[in-house]
Amino acid sequence: MKLYMVSLGCDKNRVDSEKLLSSLLLKYPGSSVTDDPEEAELAIVNTCSFIGPAKEESIQTILALGEYKKTARLQRLLVAGCLAERYREEIRKELPEVDEVIGVSDYLSRLDLQMERVASGEQYSDYLKIAEGCDKYCSYCIIPKLRGHYRSIPMEHLLREAEQLSLRGVKELNLVAQETTLYGTDLYGRKALPELIQRLSAVEGIEWIRLLYCYPEEIELPLIREIRDNAKLCHYLDLPIQHASDRILSRMRRRTRASELREKIALLRREIPDITLRTTLITGFPGESEEDFQELLDFTRELRFDRLGVFPYSREEGTAAAEMEGQLPEKLKRERRKKLMELQQGIAFEKAEEQIGRRLRVLITAYDPGAKHYIARSYMDAPEIDSFVYVNAGSRRNLLAGDMRQVRITGSRGYDLIGELDESTQ
Repeated sequence: MKLYMVSLGCDKNRVDSEKLLSSLLLKYPGSSVTDDPEEAELAIVNTCSFIGPAKEESIQTILALGEYKKTARLQRLLVAGCLAERYREEIRKELPEVDEVIGVSDYLSRLDLQMERVASGEQYSDYLKIAEGCDKYCSYCIIPKLRGHYRSIPMEHLLREAEQLSLRGVKELNLVAQETTLYGTDLYGRKALPELIQRLSAVEGIEWIRLLYCYPEEIELPLIREIRDNAKLCHYLDLPIQHASDRILSRMRRRTRASELREKIALLRREIPDITLRTTLITGFPGESEEDFQELLDFTRELRFDRLGVFPYSREEGTAAAEMEGQLPEKLKRERRKKLMELQQGIAFEKAEEQIGRRLRVLITAYDPGAKHYIARSYMDAPEIDSFVYVNAGSRRNLLAGDMRQVRITGSRGYDLIGELDESTQ
């Protein structure tokens, strides 16, 4: 049987998708994975339902794949993941082309933690999901209801998985969870992320480790010092703060205030001067006044994040925020997002120019024969969401995707950097 998978939403979902594919290959011996839906006999959509656009994308993908039942070889269509968990009965009723609905709770209980994953992305970079669920209960977020309480994955399982990924050629491990900084508190009675990082650093073949989804209130000195002192740990942190108005942060049920965010960011930059900080913000949360939004603009202008994403607030049924007074028009949410992104664009372009003259180690991801340059990422760039380094290799044409090289930055182009191979260090 030919199996085809579409994984939507977050990188945590991708890890689940790779294990789902592995379980299906075990269930149907002799089967194989195809990247062509025309060839598929069984297709799976691992869905996302975090915000409205993600739900719409999931539904459109299901409908599009359903058409292959009429025009190609597709016999069975499975829908899994967060949309399936949240709208199980609605999918069964409204989407007759779907043969089976597998919610998150269904497949998480079936998947073996030690199961080897089927590769679906870059051979040299992958994600390691270190925990499941969340106990934060932010007022706008549906994740705790879909994925349950916070549950760390035992360290020995993660080390084994990292070894398997390394044997597959992975050099960059991106640690993900709904909240990575709480890793181990449920299993070991302490924050064990620094210990996990140390042990992952000993895995042969792993050269970069990157931390994503670190809640600022949980970032403490042991972790900061591990980032500073561990040669394999990228000086990069993704810390979603969502807003900077104390009034809105309180309505969001966030556990930090603007002054605490300033203190934590100042501490990070003092201890790790070359750290790259990424964050996400929400515009148009219920009750957000012009004054609240101006606070957010001023905070962004002051803190000058290296990387920043902005989402207009999405009113999600089943969340506390959905029932709040002061829901704002969609147009206003989008206008505020646009203003914030325009401000950040200027900051990001300036920060890119500041890198000129610097020497950086980069991970080669591809070669563009038309432009005659390599495409790469530095420690400052997480896969799929951040910027690139375009490397003029001169006469060198022998580099492969996954190679790591020193580059001298010679220019910038918008968010991206331009560089040349530093021949003196090769």
